[in-house]
Amino acid sequence: MEHYDVVIVGSGHGGAQAAIALRQAGHEEPILMVSRDRNPPYERPPLSKEYLAGDKPFEKILIRPEQFWADRNVTLRLGANVNEVDWMRHVLSLSDDSSITYRKLIWAGGGDARRLGCPGAELAGIHTIRSRRDTDALRDELAAGNRRAVVIGAGYIGLEAAAVLRKMDCAVTVVEMQDRVLARVAGPEISEFYAAEHRAHGVDIRLETGVDRIEGDGEKVTGVTLTTGETIACEIVIVGIGIVPSVGPLIAAGAAGSNGVDVDTFCRTSLDDIYAIGDCAAHPNPHAGNAVIRLESVQNANDMATVAAKAIMGDKQDYDAVPWFWSNQYDLRLQTVGISTGHDATVLRGNPAERKFSLIYLKEGEVIALDCVNNTRDYAQGRKLVLNRAEIDPALLADTEVALKEMG
Repeated sequence: MEHYDVVIVGSGHGGAQAAIALRQAGHEEPILMVSRDRNPPYERPPLSKEYLAGDKPFEKILIRPEQFWADRNVTLRLGANVNEVDWMRHVLSLSDDSSITYRKLIWAGGGDARRLGCPGAELAGIHTIRSRRDTDALRDELAAGNRRAVVIGAGYIGLEAAAVLRKMDCAVTVVEMQDRVLARVAGPEISEFYAAEHRAHGVDIRLETGVDRIEGDGEKVTGVTLTTGETIACEIVIVGIGIVPSVGPLIAAGAAGSNGVDVDTFCRTSLDDIYAIGDCAAHPNPHAGNAVIRLESVQNANDMATVAAKAIMGDKQDYDAVPWFWSNQYDLRLQTVGISTGHDATVLRGNPAERKFSLIYLKEGEVIALDCVNNTRDYAQGRKLVLNRAEIDPALLADTEVALKEMG
């Protein structure tokens, strides 16, 4: 059997950063990156934005040029799944019928887009946005002239895709079961602002509405029937309702975890010599009151990768990075720092009508997060307030004449 000192499963941001961090830390032994994706590591956020719009070619979203990996003795095994993990023997069984041994394993498998479970969910024309292949299929639909779309789910992916489709002059309806857009990631003030923005651009938003079934002609989508009984005609359906963590082989091997795979502060799973990072790793997060959570973000994937790589190199450092996220929609850039879950007060800083403002989240008087719209200065300066859990008079926080860096 082939042997590698470190095997990395997954070629997204976490997997790529793990290999990079190992080499930067002085690791010299062979590294293998196994990925079911057939492309070298590439950025995922542009898939629902610049790459979907055609503003960036694929080569521009590669995390590193392909030769980079060969130059650093990182072998890419693309188009292959890990079927089984034998953690006691340190053996991986792959979908190409090969077996590989390892000294350390870093699982950066990410997740699969959650699929619809309603009648008609198997029809052609239903798309998710998790990989280049997904977005290419959607781009082919648009190139064929299809211009009526229903987007199911009003999170980042759904709203980013809706914004791109409207720029392409598509008719877009967004369907969301909750009572506001971005309900899982932002406060009501941000939700109201973004809903108004999308409606101003011609997006039909249906809140507190579910999908009863997908209509079709036997092969292709022709419409979406809502729980209200109304059918919306369309040729394209985009599903953005979250992910299912890709950790099946680890759980089957006995790893602890119910929502993904559980890891400790060094990103170690309950199985010897196996680490997990990124979207699939449930970890105790100090910025969420040490609650065990999964974070689906580039920041989390990259920072956990660095923690795991350092631990493998004998430099154990707890994962305590401040979370951050971003979303581009139309000419709006939403930047978030911290985790707002559990907040008991908010402070509006600036005027939403001016399309530049921030929403500051407080818990027991302490700053725990900021959502910043077209306000990079507040986002950059607010990070320190979140890190220090600063206690500042809300009236002062709301005063845009005073820079946040002067407050804590």
